[in-house]
Amino acid sequence: MKENNTLPSFIFESSWEVCNKVGGIYTVLSTRAKTMQDALKDKVVFIGPDFWAGKENPLFIEDKKLWTKWVSKAKEEGLSIRVGRWNIPGEPLVVLVDFNPFFAIRDELYTQAWNDYQVDSLHGYGDYDEANMFSYAAGRVVESFYKEFLNNADDVVYQAHEWMTCLGVLYVQKSVPQIATIFTTHATSIGRSIAGNGKPLYDYLWAYDGTQMSRELNMEAKHSIERQTAHHVDCFTTVSDVTGRECKELLDKECDAILMNGFEADFVPKGAKFTSKRKAARKRILEVANALTGHKFADDTLIVATSGRYEFKNKGIDVFIHAMRRCLDQSADLKNEVLALIQVPGWVAGPRADLQARLDFPQVYDTALDNPVITHDLHEMQHDQVLNLLRALNISNSEESKVKVIFVPCYLDGADGIFQMPYYDLLIGNDLAVYPSYYEPWGYTPLEAVAFHVPCITTSLSGFGIWAQTVKGDISTLEDGVEVLARNDYNNDEVAQGICHALLRYSACSDQERDAMRKKASALSKKALWKNFFTYYKQAYAIALENAKLRQSK
Repeated sequence: MKENNTLPSFIFESSWEVCNKVGGIYTVLSTRAKTMQDALKDKVVFIGPDFWAGKENPLFIEDKKLWTKWVSKAKEEGLSIRVGRWNIPGEPLVVLVDFNPFFAIRDELYTQAWNDYQVDSLHGYGDYDEANMFSYAAGRVVESFYKEFLNNADDVVYQAHEWMTCLGVLYVQKSVPQIATIFTTHATSIGRSIAGNGKPLYDYLWAYDGTQMSRELNMEAKHSIERQTAHHVDCFTTVSDVTGRECKELLDKECDAILMNGFEADFVPKGAKFTSKRKAARKRILEVANALTGHKFADDTLIVATSGRYEFKNKGIDVFIHAMRRCLDQSADLKNEVLALIQVPGWVAGPRADLQARLDFPQVYDTALDNPVITHDLHEMQHDQVLNLLRALNISNSEESKVKVIFVPCYLDGADGIFQMPYYDLLIGNDLAVYPSYYEPWGYTPLEAVAFHVPCITTSLSGFGIWAQTVKGDISTLEDGVEVLARNDYNNDEVAQGICHALLRYSACSDQERDAMRKKASALSKKALWKNFFTYYKQAYAIALENAKLRQSK
C-alpha cells in the first residue's frame, strides 16, 4: 500500500501499560509518544488503568483544571477518571480510569460480547476479568470523550494493544461506529503459551489449530477474545513478520499491517554525559559484584547482561546460563574476566540485608557472602528456575572462576535497594548484551542495547533479529553491532556455543575493534528511530479509516 501522509484528526490509544511500567509495550508507547505529539499536538489521548488510589504514580501528572466539564459529566455516566499528562518526553494527554465498578456487570458484558462477536468467556480465569473490565472502561471513556468533543466530521482512530484491550475496542466499534478501530497484538496469547509450555512452535506452526490448542492449554477465553477481535476490527496489526506468520496460522487472520517497534534518541545521553553515565554504571555494577562475591574485579572486566520478562525458555534465559557455563569451561581462552548479569524480575521478597550492609560501607571486600549469585531474597527460592540451573551447572562464583554470574531478580527502577539506578542507567555500562530468545515477536531489549551503544547477540526467532539481518542484507555479526544466531525448535546447545564463541571473539578484540562495534550498534539503532518507523502507523491509520467507512456504508 502507498504511504498516506494524511493523519487522523484524533487518536485514542489504550493499553494496560499506560503510566504503568510493566514490560515492552510500555516502551513502545512511551518512546513513540513524542513523535506522535510532534505530528498531532494534543490530538492523541492515551488511556490506562487507574489502580493508584492513595498511592503516588510518578509517571502521571494529574491536571484537575483539564476538561473539568467533561470529567464531571463522565462521573455522572458512571466513569471514575483522572486526567492529566504522562510524565515522559512529549507529555501526552492521559486518562486513567477506575475499572472496578464494572465487575458488578461482568456477566452481562460477557453475554453481550458473545451475542455480538461470539467471544467465549466461559473459561476465563486469573487476570482475564481484571483486564476485560479495564478494557470495557477504556471503551466507555472513548465513547464519552467522542460525544463531548468530536463529531462525524473528524477522522478518529482508536488503537488497542494486546488481548487485555479487546473487549473495549469491540464495544467502541459497535457503540461508536464512526471511530476506526485498530487492534495490535504484540504476541498472540496462544503462541506464547505453546512456546512457554515447551512445545515446538515453529516447525509445526502450519499444523497447529489455535482454537484446539487453546483448549489443550487452558487458554480458551484469552484466545477467543483475541481471535474474534482480530477478525472484526478495521485494521489488525502486529509488530514483526515472524508474529505475522503466527497470527495467520493461530488466529486464522492475516495482519493488515506490520508496526515495527522503534525507539527515541532522546533517551540516550550524548557526549560527555554519555561517558560519565557509562563510567558510573560500571563502577556501581562492579561495586555490587565485589560486595556479593568478595572478588576484586579488574576495570577491564567484560560486563555481559541479559534482561526482560522472566520467561525462562521463551527469553532464552536457560540458553544464556548454559552459554556462561561453556565460557567457564573455555575460560583459558578469555582475555578478560566476565561478569554476567541476569536482570529479570522474579518473585522478589526484598534486597538482601547482608549485601545492603556491605554497600552502606563501601570498600574492597575479599570474602564472599553466602549464596553469592543473587542480589535479592526471593519467595520460595528453592523453586526458582535460574538458581536451580546455576546449581545444576555448578556455577557458584568461586574465587578462581573467570566467569561469574549474578542474578538480579528485581525491577531496576532506581529503588531496588541494591543498585539504586534505573535500567537505562545500568544498561549503558554493559560491554555486551545477550538475548537468545526462542519466542520474541519483536525484541525491545536488543534495540535498547544498541541505542545505548552496546553490541548485542540475539536470534533469528526475534523480530528485531530478522530486521537487523534485513538491514545488513546478510548474516549480521558483532562486527555489524548485532550478532544474529540461527535458532530453531531444537538447537539450544548450538546457540549456547554460538554465544560462547562470540564472547571469546569479543574478548580477543582490541579497544579499537570494540569501539567500532559500539559505533555500528549505535548506527543500526538510528535506522529504528520512531521518525523512520512511524510511517507504518500512518499506513495502519489509513487502512482503518478506509475500512471503517466501508463498514458504515453497508
